[in-house]
Amino acid sequence: MRLLHNIKRGFFWLMYVIVAKHLPRSTSPVSFWSQEIRYFVCKRLLLQTGRNVNIEPRVNFIRMSQTSIGDNSGIGYGSFVGLTTIGKDVMMADEVMIISGNHHFDRTDIPMRLQGGEDQRVVIEDDVWIGARVIILPGRRIGKGSILGAGSVITCDVEPYSVMGGNPARLIRRRSPV
Repeated sequence: MRLLHNIKRGFFWLMYVIVAKHLPRSTSPVSFWSQEIRYFVCKRLLLQTGRNVNIEPRVNFIRMSQTSIGDNSGIGYGSFVGLTTIGKDVMMADEVMIISGNHHFDRTDIPMRLQGGEDQRVVIEDDVWIGARVIILPGRRIGKGSILGAGSVITCDVEPYSVMGGNPARLIRRRSPV
């Protein structure tokens, strides 16, 4: 039974890498159901996939089987998604990098490449807007209702309803929850 499961996952992974990942953008006049095809394939590869999810072309996933995305969320063109939990109603622009892996470097007698590493899950809560080319570092939590300005580098957790920008990102202002 496990072998059959692995064969099916391998088939859908190949479908994503060879076909679905390279279909046109969902907004293209010649998209020919590309959004629906990517959704169909990713639903079988991701840990959880909500309803009405849009994954644009050329998105690279690390640990797809441990990554989840909530209802009405989208991942922009050319993004890189590590070990991540994405909430509901999340808007992610193009070329966002969510990095979850890091190397150990404590010992100086062993080259860093031989010291191993670890993954730290990134959590993006509901109703978050992530601008183009934002970089989110391992283990960060992005609070509900936050906005991350284009090109920001997120090095710390983001409080709910925060507007962040810069490198490293700093608080620009707070949004007032209704």
